[in-house]
Amino acid sequence: MLQSKAVVITEHASKYLQQLCKHFAHKVSVDYDAAQGKVDFPFGDCIMRADEAALTIECSAKTDEELARAQHVIDDHLTRFAWREKPEIAWQA
Repeated sequence: MLQSKAVVITEHASKYLQQLCKHFAHKVSVDYDAAQGKVDFPFGDCIMRADEAALTIECSAKTDEELARAQHVIDDHLTRFAWREKPEIAWQA
């Protein structure tokens, strides 16, 4: 499995984690609480953890294309939900 990780600095990590998980739960399997969440996309999985300072997101997938798709979906939605903050999302392998 290929993996990538992003740490987004924000005081609203729990809020964004819950927004993302609630949104994705309309279409895919999601398990979450205020501090952590797991999203099972058909093209990969994303695990999120929130604390007072940051939202940490770890994605895993079988191929480079699927990993890029998982990252794009997270990027797109988090950017929309956190539009006031304009979060910096930098993925690392």
